[in-house]
Amino acid sequence: MAISALTNTTTNSASTAATSDIYKRVEQTMMSQNSGATKLNAALTSSQTKLSGLGQLQSALASFQSVAAALTGSGLSTSAASSDKTVLTATSTGAAKAGSYAIDVQQLAQGQFLTSGEFESATTKLGTGAPTTVKIDFGTAGDQGFTTNGTSTSKTITIDSSNNTPEGIAAAFKAAGVDVKLEKGDDGKVSLSIAGQSGEANSMRISVSGDAALKNLLGYDPDSAPGKSGLKQTAAAQDAMLTVDGKQVKSASNTLDKDKAIPGAALTLVKQGKADITITQDASKIGDNLKSFVAAYNDLNGKLKTLQGGALKGDTALGQVTLQMDMLLKTGGGSVSTSALAAAGITQGKDGNLVLDDQKLQAAITADSFKVAKLFTNDGKGLADLMNAKVAAFTDKNSVIARETTQVNKQLDVTNTKRAELTKALTAQANALVALYTAQSQTGAGSSLFGTGSTGSTGTLFDLLG
Repeated sequence: MAISALTNTTTNSASTAATSDIYKRVEQTMMSQNSGATKLNAALTSSQTKLSGLGQLQSALASFQSVAAALTGSGLSTSAASSDKTVLTATSTGAAKAGSYAIDVQQLAQGQFLTSGEFESATTKLGTGAPTTVKIDFGTAGDQGFTTNGTSTSKTITIDSSNNTPEGIAAAFKAAGVDVKLEKGDDGKVSLSIAGQSGEANSMRISVSGDAALKNLLGYDPDSAPGKSGLKQTAAAQDAMLTVDGKQVKSASNTLDKDKAIPGAALTLVKQGKADITITQDASKIGDNLKSFVAAYNDLNGKLKTLQGGALKGDTALGQVTLQMDMLLKTGGGSVSTSALAAAGITQGKDGNLVLDDQKLQAAITADSFKVAKLFTNDGKGLADLMNAKVAAFTDKNSVIARETTQVNKQLDVTNTKRAELTKALTAQANALVALYTAQSQTGAGSSLFGTGSTGSTGTLFDLLG
């Protein structure tokens, strides 16, 4: 948050005779109020850090779950191969059945891209700095107008004198969970590039209320005539389109989970084209799949430790995830023998990572592959089954992670509102002080208040709020 561009605004409202000495005096007078701004900045940083950490936690759990889910049912001994990996790849999951499937990828899913006009630099002040609200709705843009998708919550972003620059706007959008980048051209000028989530139902409509200049720069209405919106669409949101053995399939994502296209198989689309997917079941695949499971869990464990020492230090949700996942390994969830796991070459190290003894594992598979498989997938009672279910509960919309995320977003809204109010109040106070000190200097009544000061004003009164 910052009170910026006050040199021009206060000079216009008070007197053109205001000098750098006057601005220095105002800054000194108001420095006592810096603590309030510092506390708000600290609260904002804390909330943004936690929100980012919760997002990383969700992502880490989802990555592990994709592997654990693939080992349920018959997935542990199943493999999937693509005839052309440049078109699509596939992994088998629990219910995959042996067979061959002809895939024709006709169109990839993509997100909407919106771009702004060019600005002189990343720190160029845009508009007047008046508090402005940016609202982003998500839905489908079509001949019948824009229709919200009913599943994605609208995002609200506040822009004021603290962040009314290209880099400040980009940071505010990112804090709200919107993917924004600052693009720099060969001439040094910058522009904003806003990327939406993939899928035609994730198109964006951006409405702006407050500063008219920002409305002209950031507004976007898909129903408006070309050139009437501040932002320009460079790519429309669209679904992936493909056929599986001639049957049409649509997907908002280029990653199609099990049952979306081929029962029991997950597909990742790479480009348009044709390829065959071959599903085979073979006990020899158990070892390779368990190695992937161990690697995925250790990756998750490493990310949990990183979050524990950083963005989510002392966090309740992270603590529950760590404790309960660790407890599953130590107890087998009450249905898996940890000694049997050890005999099959799977143990837990002191650092929490899984340790795989490949020699023991291969010997156990050779002796009885079905028995090894049941340790991991057994009508919902195997280790992979239990971990998959546990992660699903943690990533559910009613989970402790979801509740914390909602609470942090509310805190961010409250903090941003307080920052806008404080900025407005301090700006008014600064204007009044400039007018007062300018009048005193013109009459000579307050000349002794000012030191020699600097004669080279930079054009900014001060930046009390960071």
